[in-house]
Amino acid sequence: MPEYQVLAILAALAFLYSLVASRLERTAVSGALVYSAAGLVCGPVGLRLIDLQIDGEAIRWLAELTLAVVLFTDAANANLKVLGRFEAIPVRLLMVGLPLTILIGFGIGWALFPELSMVEIALLAIILAPTDAALGKAVVTNKAVPAPIRESLNVESGLNDGICVPVLLLFLALAQDQVKGWEAAGLAITLPVQAIGIGVGMGLALGTLGSFALRACSKRDWVTGSWLQIPVIALAMLCFASAQCLGGSGFIASFVGGMTFGALTKEHKGEVLEAAEGTGDILAMLTWFAFGTMLFRSPFDQLSWRMFVYVVASLTLIRMLPVFVSVAGLRLRKDSKLFMGWFGPRGLASIVFAVMVANEHLPNKDLVVTITAWTILFSVVSHGLSANFLSAIYGTRASDPQI
Repeated sequence: MPEYQVLAILAALAFLYSLVASRLERTAVSGALVYSAAGLVCGPVGLRLIDLQIDGEAIRWLAELTLAVVLFTDAANANLKVLGRFEAIPVRLLMVGLPLTILIGFGIGWALFPELSMVEIALLAIILAPTDAALGKAVVTNKAVPAPIRESLNVESGLNDGICVPVLLLFLALAQDQVKGWEAAGLAITLPVQAIGIGVGMGLALGTLGSFALRACSKRDWVTGSWLQIPVIALAMLCFASAQCLGGSGFIASFVGGMTFGALTKEHKGEVLEAAEGTGDILAMLTWFAFGTMLFRSPFDQLSWRMFVYVVASLTLIRMLPVFVSVAGLRLRKDSKLFMGWFGPRGLASIVFAVMVANEHLPNKDLVVTITAWTILFSVVSHGLSANFLSAIYGTRASDPQI
């Protein structure tokens, strides 16, 4: 049966990769690159063993749950003491850098793609604005990188996708002519407030309750052995799903929930997080495999010079200029600014957003999704290959008192 064939392929890949994963982490070859390549080989362009569609709900569910788990575990591992001393960096990256990234992306898209409507160009810019916590893991967990930079990039990637969700929903509504005039202006205010407020509230509440419940039950030896692997995964998904049900941002809830859980949990924290990170890694690899099966087939087989220019600009100018502007005035070395500017990988969040657009009836959605796919692919290759190398070079100056 076809479904068992897919399961057999995925299980074999997961098993084989697990045998060499620790070794590959010390090389320039990232897991995202390996699984994307495996998906390409097994997909319609290669051996034709698996055929997945970008507008399928299964892809969206997989990417969303993967991102929720990754955000939760990364946040739970955050060093709040370091972050408390350098909170100005992620705050500026989110409050100044993120809007500026969208604006510059919109401007370059308007110049390069006249066939796209203003709303479609805005959607493209929003889809490619958030950075990926999973794809950037090689940097934010590398001890060679100064802690303030690692924690700042971790918080930025953890929150920017949740902030972008209500903006994306607003422009999707505009694209479908569902809102007009003052109603659109009202939504521009209420959607972000609702998404962020509910997301933060649910994250704080569930992260706190989850931590107290785990501690209370652990003291009574009610949670031991293999059961320690369950709470974090379940709590991450609970944060995400609960916030989504109430109209908030599940991604923000997952990140805030993870940070709250990590701050309050002391006993068994390492054990429960290590098990959860393993599950998150598996989910991420499956998402990248699914992404790989869709590459180099219609409409993703189209790459014009305009697309290439936008892809390169998205990973350089559109990302780096806002970083330099947002941290202006802070005591950061130029190489720190360049490092933060370069490591803004596009990945899981952009995949989720692209699937949302692919499910809408937009005249040029194929072009928007195609540009997104090529940008993600270039990011997987360029950021994956450069993560350990550039982190090591940058880390040699970590002893400098100025970051």
